[in-house]
Amino acid sequence: QVQLTESGGGWVQTGGSLRLSCAASERPGNSYTMAWFRQAPGKEREFVAGLRSGDGNKYYRDSVKGRFTISREYAANTVYLQMNSLKPEDTAVYYCAVHFSRIILSALRDGQLYNYWGQGTQVTVSS
Repeated sequence: QVQLTESGGGWVQTGGSLRLSCAASERPGNSYTMAWFRQAPGKEREFVAGLRSGDGNKYYRDSVKGRFTISREYAANTVYLQMNSLKPEDTAVYYCAVHFSRIILSALRDGQLYNYWGQGTQVTVSS
């Protein structure tokens, strides 16, 4: 059973930055998809950013493009989400998720396809 442990959430003022980390208990192997999702109170969970093995591209929801960056440190089994220029509407619980194969691009944003999830970390942006 793979365990994902997130850290880095917290409280920040509008315009501030946070970096989230997600450490996996084992290496995802040569074929994987890793992503960040978020869920605000009373709202549906939504895709934030993702990346796939063997694919040099990063994928983002439109509202975070240019502000958030997803990256991975393969040796440490860790994926990061650098969040800059934070806005109050970014307030949510952020979750990392892993799928141990490459999800096709058209399905990348479908949270139901991911095998493993972290416990979530709260991000609060005050105005």
